[in-house]
Amino acid sequence: MTPFIQKLGILASFLMPFFNIPLILHIVKRKSSDDISLTWLLGVWLCIVAMFPATWISHDPAFKVFGIVNIIFFSLVVAVSLKYRKPK
Repeated sequence: MTPFIQKLGILASFLMPFFNIPLILHIVKRKSSDDISLTWLLGVWLCIVAMFPATWISHDPAFKVFGIVNIIFFSLVVAVSLKYRKPK
């Protein structure tokens, strides 16, 4: 793998989870996460958590960076979504 492609992959894997920030801000601004499926949210989060050990031991730096940053930001999405979930 060329150094440029590897650096580009690491940069993209670091930046991609930051696109969760607009969703977090949207939920906080509206003070509601009712338009987000709880099944989808927890399903994606559980898959990220289940994949995390593989990212931790991986020798691929892009995969490792993505796994670490993604679990942090998607966990924030889950926490904010649950906080702003209105009881039915």
